Amino acid sequence: MQISKNILVAPLNWGLGHATRCIPIIRSILQNGDIPIIASDGNALALLKKEFPSLLALKLPSYKIEYSKKGQDLRLKLLKDSPKIWMAIRNEHKLLNHLILKHEISGVISDNRLGLYSALVPCVILTHQLQVLSGNTTWLSTQLHLHYIKKFDACWIPDVNGVNNLSGKLSFNEDADLEKVYLGPLSRFQLGSPGDKKYDLLVLLSGPEPQRSILEKKLLEEVKQYEGKILFVAGKVEKKQFTKKNKNLTYYNYLSTDSLQKAMDRSELVLCRSGYTTIMDLNKLGKKAFFIPTPGQFEQEYLAESLAQKGIVPFATQEQFNIEMLNQVENYAGLGAIQSDTTSISEILAETFSKVKENSEPIPNSLST
Repeated sequence: MQISKNILVAPLNWGLGHATRCIPIIRSILQNGDIPIIASDGNALALLKKEFPSLLALKLPSYKIEYSKKGQDLRLKLLKDSPKIWMAIRNEHKLLNHLILKHEISGVISDNRLGLYSALVPCVILTHQLQVLSGNTTWLSTQLHLHYIKKFDACWIPDVNGVNNLSGKLSFNEDADLEKVYLGPLSRFQLGSPGDKKYDLLVLLSGPEPQRSILEKKLLEEVKQYEGKILFVAGKVEKKQFTKKNKNLTYYNYLSTDSLQKAMDRSELVLCRSGYTTIMDLNKLGKKAFFIPTPGQFEQEYLAESLAQKGIVPFATQEQFNIEMLNQVENYAGLGAIQSDTTSISEILAETFSKVKENSEPIPNSLST
């Protein structure tokens, strides 16, 4: 009889994308007969607790990532915040072995939480950022990221291995010391029968403050000029879900996975950020979209430009966007062509956590703080 293993799944709280792309991984752990334990902080933890209310949820140290009000100041803001980010990485690393012992954890899946590696059990990091774009400091930011990635037993990449991929150059790195496993694109959604269209436009917001609120305010003004039916999802994970209607607009603070899938299935067009998890979700459902990258977020700007150059999705900067630009979408192919042809996540999970970590340190009876 197979003994169930406790697997810690811990996404970074930076927007909602890291948490939502962990949903299919948590489902696969459950399908394998093992027990996921979720761990994060802030909105990421709140979202996963709503999606999986019966699972044990642990709070981790917060990276306290916030965006600047002006996009050009983002790199400087992150540089100023780097000491507290580094401290959070250090604190979660110190905490991890205690959690492993207390909750009898057999393996760790970290989505971009750089301190969650241990000598006690197999630990993998989930990231598509093998190159971290930061303008003229890209080489340095990439090397810093790789420094932490190499502390894990493997790097799981949510994309296909090849030129025809979703993440472009971000997921490519020839460093021989990297143990890479390509999972294929991850999405919490399932491709099904869309049914009749109900909305002409779905506005889907996400990401850290204050940029999420800045874009919300702008788009609520812009959509007043839109004649079709609009569903506006603000991406604010709050204690209670609420909705309000005004003329042709229906507004929600947030939607659950099932409700959001229905909303996307029944919408002709999605207006959103060009975050990588959002791109994977849109690709899964074969949607047409228009992107507004977060100002100063080099990765989102690169992804938007890359997909526009391929004739897949148009984009505009937050400052330049106006509602008439949505007419450009008809000249683009839309997402949906890139689907996973890799080994199933369930098989990868089973193989990764099937045995005790080789050359692991003996697990002590207790650990000092």
